Amino acid sequence: MDAVITVICGSIVGLSLGLIGGGGSILAVPLLMYVVGVADPHVAIGTSAFAVGVSALANLMGHWRRGNVKWPCAAAFAVAGVMGTVAGAELGKNFDGQKLLFLFAFVMIAVGLAMLRPRSSAGDPSVHINPVIAARLLSVGLVTGLISGFFGIGGGFLIVPGIMLGSGMPILNAIGSSLFSVSAFGFTTAASYALSGLVEWSIALQLIAGGIIGGVLGSRISSRLAGRRRVLERAFAVIVLGVAGDVAIRAGIELRV
Repeated sequence: MDAVITVICGSIVGLSLGLIGGGGSILAVPLLMYVVGVADPHVAIGTSAFAVGVSALANLMGHWRRGNVKWPCAAAFAVAGVMGTVAGAELGKNFDGQKLLFLFAFVMIAVGLAMLRPRSSAGDPSVHINPVIAARLLSVGLVTGLISGFFGIGGGFLIVPGIMLGSGMPILNAIGSSLFSVSAFGFTTAASYALSGLVEWSIALQLIAGGIIGGVLGSRISSRLAGRRRVLERAFAVIVLGVAGDVAIRAGIELRV
């Protein structure tokens, strides 16, 4: 039964990724803790990071085939981001678990609010990297990786606007290019936590299995509801904000105790 519950949670994460192209990682940690029953926030973060990395890699392949990935820009952002992720993961592992979870709730709130804001699709689809763009991508990538590693999230909702800010590419290319960093950040965080024995591999594999099922279903629904993408994003944002409130309350109670 525990395995079935974990697969269902993975399906929810995959459904989010398939429907709106992101957001799954921000739900993975609270699902692991409050539904699957993982007691240690650090284990939940390390385990979800690996599952998110695999899911992002699978989604990256599809965007690559469709020509949506700007590899030089994606690589520059990811290289700096991975260095930030290593530092962030080390800080996160040594931070009190309940305090980390409490702060994680505020990151969820920020993500939910960001999803409610309209996003422009404007940009230069033929953008090519140059020294100025590379410098911007490296600096933004470093900060984004630090945040991603500290909280153990894929960071897609940070990476997409970061890549757009650094390079000026359209949102479709930014989404495709961001998946390379999401995958790299996830695997880097998972490796750091795994070295400290903070990854439950069986649970991670069950999450991935569920994520594949949910991802396929989400992609099919998304294609049928393409004209209502913003409605889906807003609905998901409301869910994220609700879960964030619950996480904050639970973590706050534990901190008081």
